[in-house]
Amino acid sequence: MAGRENRYDDSRQNRRRATEAYTEGNTVRVMRPEEMPSRREKTYRDEQEEQRRKARIRRNRDKALQMSPSFVLFVSLAAVCVLFVCVRYMRVQTSIVSTMNAIEEAEAQLEEIKADNDLLAAQIRTNVDLDEIYRVATEELGMVRPNDDQILYYDKTESEYVRQYESIP
Repeated sequence: MAGRENRYDDSRQNRRRATEAYTEGNTVRVMRPEEMPSRREKTYRDEQEEQRRKARIRRNRDKALQMSPSFVLFVSLAAVCVLFVCVRYMRVQTSIVSTMNAIEEAEAQLEEIKADNDLLAAQIRTNVDLDEIYRVATEELGMVRPNDDQILYYDKTESEYVRQYESIP
């Protein structure tokens, strides 16, 4: 047992030396109790100054919590104005959305009408029988094809359309 105690004391001393070397090095400085700054006892004057400071803080806090009637009125009016602006904004936004929906519906109807119109135009083109038209015109209405001497060609280069009140040469 005596050997054990001796080894224990030796390792304790080695640890203490290693710790002192480490803490006494250039990286960490450990302050010994005699090197610690002494705490100053509070004096009567310091206590009074601290009480005054606390009283000032309390008064300022109380002032901050109090609201004057004019401030309450101002904040109330500002809140009402903000609420009014928000309601107006929501109404305008709603009207814009409803207008956009109406435009989309009208565009959809327009596309549908155009598709129907194109379909009807295609049906009309396919239903026109030029031979039948010629037969009705010659047989039933008595029309005849014009001869070459009956056809007059008109060439006017000054404008792109013909006016009815001008004489044709």
